Amino acid sequence: MLRRCLLLFATCCLLIATAQQATDAAIAARHATDANRLIDAALKDDAALNRLEYLCYRIGNRLSGSAALEQAVKWSAEEMTRAGLANVRTIPVKVPHWVRGRESAVMTEPLQKPLFMLGLGGSVATPVGGLTADVVAVSNYDELEKLGRDGVAGKIVLYDAPFVTYGETVAYRSTGASRAARLGAVAALVRSVTPLSLRDPHTGALGYITTDPKIPAAAVSVEDAIWLHKLTMSGQRVRGHLEMEAHTEPDADSADVMGEIVGSTRPDEIVVIGGHLDSWDVGQGAHDDGGGVMAALGAVALIKQLGLHPARTIRVVFWVNEENGTRGGAAYKDWAGDQVSKHVAAIEMDGGAEKPVGFDLAVGARRARGATGPPPAIPAALNSRATAIGALLKRIGADSVVPGDGEADIGPLMNAGVPALGLRTVMTKYFDYHHSESDTFDKIVPEDFRRCMAAMAVMSYSLADWPQ
Repeated sequence: MLRRCLLLFATCCLLIATAQQATDAAIAARHATDANRLIDAALKDDAALNRLEYLCYRIGNRLSGSAALEQAVKWSAEEMTRAGLANVRTIPVKVPHWVRGRESAVMTEPLQKPLFMLGLGGSVATPVGGLTADVVAVSNYDELEKLGRDGVAGKIVLYDAPFVTYGETVAYRSTGASRAARLGAVAALVRSVTPLSLRDPHTGALGYITTDPKIPAAAVSVEDAIWLHKLTMSGQRVRGHLEMEAHTEPDADSADVMGEIVGSTRPDEIVVIGGHLDSWDVGQGAHDDGGGVMAALGAVALIKQLGLHPARTIRVVFWVNEENGTRGGAAYKDWAGDQVSKHVAAIEMDGGAEKPVGFDLAVGARRARGATGPPPAIPAALNSRATAIGALLKRIGADSVVPGDGEADIGPLMNAGVPALGLRTVMTKYFDYHHSESDTFDKIVPEDFRRCMAAMAVMSYSLADWPQ
């Protein structure tokens, strides 16, 4: 009897799911004309690309606390107004203010050679005049622990960890300094978290563990990390000199930027779409994440220009401080207050502006970077709806919808129960440029950027206009 009941239950579930998919496919078909209009407009649009070029070439990199970020905030609000968005405003955010200062690293033995380096965001300074010490190199934390305090104390620890995935390899940048300091190291060097390097170091945030001493930490180029490691493996004594003026000043005033297309029949229900306006203090922040914010604004501007009137409100938001604090996402969630429950979806583009392949779909609390195991299962109705909308993007190859972990800026909304989508791209070059001087506008392929904008436009408009 139990077996028959289970079989009947499974059959009912399958019938319900099939009916849901048929209903969603029919609704999506009614959006096909508008979706194709948006795609056509996006593939011909120059305005969004021109905005991105201005952001990169006229404002440049935009680290939290910098004058450049505040210039970008002001300019972004003006651009949203020029695009005809409603309710353009800024949401105040207090952001950390880390200053790089002058910095250098040199191998002093067996050769006198400068190293290509970038201090890690949030690092403390070296003593005035710098520090000189022997270098000990490891490939992973197991090797570090085997050395123990006797092999590490008083030395500079170099982590020469080859790139596997960003989520896995970034652990050495995030906590490597504290792990080394725990064993008495005086400084830490980290192989840049990238699969490809032309002596181009990649920076990023480190996170000191409060129970361990704080020591200066920097990224070095892949080539330099391999070089130093090979020397130590041969039994050669290697010494280095590191100088860093890095310091943290009091929190600075900044702001998220937002504008809207107000919904025609359900204006209190919201689809939020955006990216992060800040970047590291190197390069121009073109892929990370100038492309994301300008594609989001371009998507909403196209919906406005085509005279489309979604039932729900589409709100474009440029969050600040994603790179070294994620305070912009938290400030937006706090500002929204009770209105968070009215957010039907949150969409973010923060994986570069390469050719899009589709969207990650995530529900529940955002998982930590590098989490193992499959992401949480997606409710059948939500998955059916997102998949039906994704199918509208097949002509540009962006129709895949798969479970994911969500993006950092929309993490606070996810934690409050808002379904999240992150635009996925091929990411064949993203980590080559990521957090480096190479992340510049010339690396943007216009056709790929326009496809990203098209995907963001179709997904946000369709969700905002969906009947359920």
